[in-house]
Amino acid sequence: MRQTLLLGLVAVSVSLPAFADDDYEDRARVISVTPQTERVNTPRQECHTEYVRESVYEQPQRSVSGAIIGGIAGGLLGNTIGRGNGRIAAAAVGAGLGALVGDRVDNSNRNGREHVESRPVERCVTVDNWQTVSAGYLVSYEYNGRQYSTLMNQDPGRYIPVQVQVKPSRYVTQASYNDDNWREDRGRKHHQYQDRHYW
Repeated sequence: MRQTLLLGLVAVSVSLPAFADDDYEDRARVISVTPQTERVNTPRQECHTEYVRESVYEQPQRSVSGAIIGGIAGGLLGNTIGRGNGRIAAAAVGAGLGALVGDRVDNSNRNGREHVESRPVERCVTVDNWQTVSAGYLVSYEYNGRQYSTLMNQDPGRYIPVQVQVKPSRYVTQASYNDDNWREDRGRKHHQYQDRHYW
């Protein structure tokens, strides 16, 4: 009798729903959608060209006319002073000295000149670049009589998908039916525990 009862209870337990958590997807009604923004700074460089004035010293160009004239004059003078074969040597010496003196005299009065020039210079400064950018959407929605809020990347529209998890707040442990608590009394079986079913 006890073995038959155990088999019957096993069959009944198989036919009942499993005691496990359940997850499923549903949708909730959107109450309001508020765009969120924030201020961000992306500094940038601004450059422009300025012209600065500066003094430039220009070196004078040396003249050779003084050396030429001095060399000719010195050669003529040496040729006049010299006698016989010495005229050639005197003319050569006179030409060299004349060229040297003529060059010094001619270039001694040549001074470099200073003038002012303008040259471009690039100037750059870093300036703030504040911008208002989107930070998402604050979505308020209602599900099963309760209101919730979340931050989303885009406007969900009239409804928002939600993930629902269903599980009992506390678990009920069933007693075993093959223990000695089952007793026969006048053809009826009694158990000191009673199962509670909510379905």
